[in-house]
Amino acid sequence: MSTVSGHVIVIGGGVIGTACAYYLSRAGWAVTVLDRGEFGRGCSHANCGLICPSHVLPLAEPGAAWRAFKSLFRKDAPFSIKPRIDLALWGWLLKFARRCNTRAMLKAGRAIQALLTSSRALYDELMRAEALDCEWETRGLLFVFLTEAGMKHYEPTVKLQQELFGLAAQRYDSAGLVEFEPALKPGLAGGWHYPSDAHLRPDRLLSAWRRVLEARGVAIREHCEVKGFTSDAGRARAAVTARGELPAEAFVVATGAWTPFLNRALGCRVPIQPGKGYSITMPRPARCPAVPLIFEEHRVAVTPMRSGYRLGSTMEFAGYDATLNRRRLDLLREGARHYLHEPFG
Repeated sequence: MSTVSGHVIVIGGGVIGTACAYYLSRAGWAVTVLDRGEFGRGCSHANCGLICPSHVLPLAEPGAAWRAFKSLFRKDAPFSIKPRIDLALWGWLLKFARRCNTRAMLKAGRAIQALLTSSRALYDELMRAEALDCEWETRGLLFVFLTEAGMKHYEPTVKLQQELFGLAAQRYDSAGLVEFEPALKPGLAGGWHYPSDAHLRPDRLLSAWRRVLEARGVAIREHCEVKGFTSDAGRARAAVTARGELPAEAFVVATGAWTPFLNRALGCRVPIQPGKGYSITMPRPARCPAVPLIFEEHRVAVTPMRSGYRLGSTMEFAGYDATLNRRRLDLLREGARHYLHEPFG
């Protein structure tokens, strides 16, 4: 890795900002991380912790827009939109719908695969280099299907992934599925196992990675929201915050769903909409799965961690409303009941 010098400010203390800060520090930069809240929180704290090259295809696939529209009329749908007048949201959804075709899906898939493959390799390298205490496991990911119809519907996806992206998946019939993962109930239709995937506990990843950053001299400033930039000759020179201006030679914006608040300062419109996912973390059940699971027909993910057990998924477009919809949490529990002997810890 080449060595440079200078000060860089990374805006955003989630997993992307943390990774940027780590590799910039290794490259010789003096690094400061700024976060509007607390470091390592939000979706970087409570996601399902899946590191999954198997997720090569985008959500915008043929038929996705119509399925999403129909789900708006179902209370038990994994996808929901909080009713409101929001021109930016509806404009985004229209653009999403226009991308729900085979040509756009494959183009996006090729770009996504490059990112996922690189990320998977970098995690392996990171665990060797830093031995982060984050419950890293390389057991793959098992897609499980309740019905034969669901199993058959997914088969073309597996074939496409194999033929166009070189992704291998092992097929299990009903009996083989339970033998492979005894925590599952008998009588399920079957499943597909992707051996290349991995998982970890995301909150422990960020806390362990923070210790590495601070040991390397990276400064972390929490509750320091960036409002904009001062510039000279078209080049950013300082980040404008509630604590005053913080100068640097370079800036990395890793603010995720909050990026639109910086659109004016960045001089462009970044097409991002906030989507709220849900997860429940609990003690491990007595019959805990050994392999992470995705129940595709109910859109529920199960992550067995050494120190706990997490159910997650669903998507709610509710803007920046951070309140919890208890019904969305109930959907996770209800979905898991169909598949597991002990769905809760």
